[in-house]
Amino acid sequence: MAAKGKDPQAPLPDSVAQPESTAALLRELVALLRQNRTQLREEWARRITRAQLLTAMTEEEIFAEATSVYDNYVEALETGTFEALQAYARNLSERIIPRGVETHEVVGIVLLLRDVLARSLFGKYHEDFDKLYRILDAYEPAANRIANTVAVGFVQERERIIRQQQEAIRELSTPVLQVRERLLILPIIGVIDPQRARQLTEQLLRAIRTNRAKVVVIDITGVAAMDSNVANHLVQTVEASRLLGATVIVTGLSPEIAQTLVTIGVDLSEMATVGDLQGGIEEAERLLGYKVLPLEEVAPKA
Repeated sequence: MAAKGKDPQAPLPDSVAQPESTAALLRELVALLRQNRTQLREEWARRITRAQLLTAMTEEEIFAEATSVYDNYVEALETGTFEALQAYARNLSERIIPRGVETHEVVGIVLLLRDVLARSLFGKYHEDFDKLYRILDAYEPAANRIANTVAVGFVQERERIIRQQQEAIRELSTPVLQVRERLLILPIIGVIDPQRARQLTEQLLRAIRTNRAKVVVIDITGVAAMDSNVANHLVQTVEASRLLGATVIVTGLSPEIAQTLVTIGVDLSEMATVGDLQGGIEEAERLLGYKVLPLEEVAPKA
């Protein structure tokens, strides 16, 4: 007797049923996280406080940010896209970095959220370990990418702020001062490295053009040492200033720097030097046609 063929339309027995796709598992996970949103975010906020993270923020602020992070987290799981989360991470970083929040705190709160969500999955699927493992397998790569996205966003914003602060410090360390019409003074203090030398030149040339300066006094009394690269850059700055129509007077050359310049063969023939800043200003005023008179000579006669 011939064996009956199997019906191709018959459903597969449970033992060989196809497992759900990763997308289906994540949809189920997202539904669970939305359903338990209030409970989970409150638990997360409590754990942040207990772990003494984000101590620069109040409990109300922590809860508000936890709510926003939670919603962005769930959205990233649901959509599989991270643009909105990246934008929020940058915005969050801009707001909390100035308050003293550190990188380890941001990484810590994201890992706490991952832990809170994982614990909720154990509570939901503790009677179906096979389903639990499948959901965790689908969730873990997405959770790791989310944690990495937030951490990288924070670090990038922190680096941007540090660069801004360094730029501001450099600006303050090389101020170009206008002491009178057409006369600028650039006092330099500290170590001059090639980067600072380039910035010094850029600032000075901008100031010459903006103020239509005719004479510039560069005072290097506060510079202890100068290598050949910086010395040559100084000569180039003098030349560039001359091309813009300004005469440069260098003051405050120490004996050590003067000897170094001679030793390394820097061409000083086109560079006007004066011993100190006061002498440099007097020479600059002479070049500009100013004349200093004793007070009694300018006081009105009775």
